[in-house]
Amino acid sequence: MDEQKAWKAVADWYHGFFVGLVLRTVVQRGAEDAAKLAFRTFRTQHLARFLPGLQKLGLTALPDAVAAAQYHYLSNRIGGVSVEYMPETDRKAWVRFPPPRWAWKGVAICGIPTQVSEAMLRGWQAHNGVSLGNPRLGFVCTKMAVDGDAGLEGYFREYDHPLAPEDRLRFVRDEEAPPFDPVLAPVLDWPAERLAKAHRSYAMEYIRSALPACVDLFGAETARFLAGGAARLVGMQLYAETAAALGLQPDGSPASFVDFMVRLARAQGDHAEIRTGTDVRQIGWKLMDGLPAPHPAVQDCWAAMIEGALAAHNHRLSLRRDGLRWSIVPAHLT
Repeated sequence: MDEQKAWKAVADWYHGFFVGLVLRTVVQRGAEDAAKLAFRTFRTQHLARFLPGLQKLGLTALPDAVAAAQYHYLSNRIGGVSVEYMPETDRKAWVRFPPPRWAWKGVAICGIPTQVSEAMLRGWQAHNGVSLGNPRLGFVCTKMAVDGDAGLEGYFREYDHPLAPEDRLRFVRDEEAPPFDPVLAPVLDWPAERLAKAHRSYAMEYIRSALPACVDLFGAETARFLAGGAARLVGMQLYAETAAALGLQPDGSPASFVDFMVRLARAQGDHAEIRTGTDVRQIGWKLMDGLPAPHPAVQDCWAAMIEGALAAHNHRLSLRRDGLRWSIVPAHLT
């Protein structure tokens, strides 16, 4: 198995899960609840990753507006996102996410309401000044791809006065970003293996944040319906391409699906072992490492991706699961 190809497959797997979860929430609960989920997901990520990320990327000595913009440029490039960085002054620096928008892969962008995109910005960009201890730093959004603009665009600006919470994110549609000059953009000199692993972690982080948020916001049973339902659908849709990226040619047998499960677990940073020809045990759960014990519904929703994959592999088979132990059985036995 090609490790870097497998890591990319895992990134696509979790990215698809996140997009599917947001779309399913839009359809089943409406734009307002989907925006709540997006806000909670991005604020959780921000609190966990922004300040440590500034340290890792070597940006802490820069002026706050520049550091914030460079952070978004570098961290999103690591994640495989198209992004541009345009500095104006020490107190004003632009970022632009041209199409295609990574967050809403392919035609999924057609189903994303404006409120969801705004909630992402409120969850992350609008909180940068708070996290940096600079109450004068805000974000001004000038373009929104979900509204039909040619990308998501805006700038970090340090004002002369402290900002009220509602002013940390502003929308000004009559400003235009300067042209992107790669010469002015920061460069990340990481080896290919480290970049590939970071790309995988970037995508996994969305689900790491979104699943507990979904349970907290809507309750366990609704989360199982929303996130678990999305997971099953996405697992079915992505199974064939994920299996191929993991170096497999599935034949519909229990043994070949066991092989898929083991390779997927290892590619996402976990250890898995085959107990018998139809039993698998995963040791560890990298996705939730370091977090307080999640609600059981979080693992149920995550595991539904595997259930969906098995449905695509062979719909006459089913899974019995006890925590991180799975057994493949004929469907009529479940």
